[in-house]
Amino acid sequence: MSDLNPSLLLDKVRGCLYGGAVGDAMGAPAEGYTPDEIRLRYGVISDFVEPWNGPSDVGKGDGRYTDDTHMVQLLSRIYLETGDHLDPFRFARKIVPLIADEPRWVGEYGREMPFVDRLFYPEKWLLMRLRLANADPRLGGVGNMVNCGAAMYAAPVGIVNACNPANAYREAVELFSAHQWSYGLEAAGVVAACVAEAFKPDATVDSIVEAALAFAKEGTRAAIEAVVARARQYDDWQAAIGPLRDAIRPYDGAPENFHDRGNGTDDWTPSRTRSIEELPIALGMLVVGSANFEQSVFGGANYGRDCDSIAGMAGAIAGTLRGARSIRPEWIARINAANRADLDGLATGLAALACTLQQREHAAAAERARFFALLGAESATGQTAV
Repeated sequence: MSDLNPSLLLDKVRGCLYGGAVGDAMGAPAEGYTPDEIRLRYGVISDFVEPWNGPSDVGKGDGRYTDDTHMVQLLSRIYLETGDHLDPFRFARKIVPLIADEPRWVGEYGREMPFVDRLFYPEKWLLMRLRLANADPRLGGVGNMVNCGAAMYAAPVGIVNACNPANAYREAVELFSAHQWSYGLEAAGVVAACVAEAFKPDATVDSIVEAALAFAKEGTRAAIEAVVARARQYDDWQAAIGPLRDAIRPYDGAPENFHDRGNGTDDWTPSRTRSIEELPIALGMLVVGSANFEQSVFGGANYGRDCDSIAGMAGAIAGTLRGARSIRPEWIARINAANRADLDGLATGLAALACTLQQREHAAAAERARFFALLGAESATGQTAV
């Protein structure tokens, strides 16, 4: 990464943050519905649309994003305040006060509120386990509903490990063990790896898929393989939606009725053979759209089910690969206005932190090389090198 143009780095970080936010906000109004229902309500979602129940100053719609993007911002803030890589303990110390004690403007509700009140139950687990149950952060995620709750905000881990998908995967699996487990934790590691890979100046859709498959385990890997293989048969996201759903169905850890939680079955529970739906479908839409930012996000937003998270993941990866210049400026302006946010400050800070951490790693690698050279000299002479 030392050869990466700083302006290109910042463009990619902005693309990651704004790309994820745009995808999240674009898919949010249709979350939980089927593709047919979405077509009847909106036609094709190719821009921000009004809330499902009609015009309103609150609710999902008109560029207001969901908990996915809020959590991305909170994790980004934790990285900037820490100034270093994260582990479960550093993460746990910071995340609970941010979600429980500090009011936050939430556009969906049109007011400031403790953010934990906005979170879905598997994300409230952070408060329940890390504060109320006083769990060891390394074991905090054990017992949670297995969902995309960690994967949906894993992109910042990829940013601070830009161009190093192996480190991104390891760090994500480690720190998100405070939140998720089983294939939900696995997906978070793979999302981070994909984002890190997309920072490489020569990255491609194929290299991102290869990175995902290099680290994905068990059901997550099988699901990605199946969805990507099906996606390669299409170049039109509208035609691909049904076939991609068919491809993920045998692995999907969620029921066919997406709202049927707590149904007394093995849905949403740990598994060696299942996968979350969101990550494989996001990668599938990247393949179908050749990582064109808009086509990838449109595919995710119109897919239905958990389409805000699907479009958000696709947008974060495609936005990193193509940079913020691939995102319509009016979309970026709308994201900031609708959510009373400004992601540029986070982007600038994360780009600087990625450079700082990379310089530290280069220095540490040089020191290790010196030690190994000394060890090599000792082995060759049978004497202790000084």
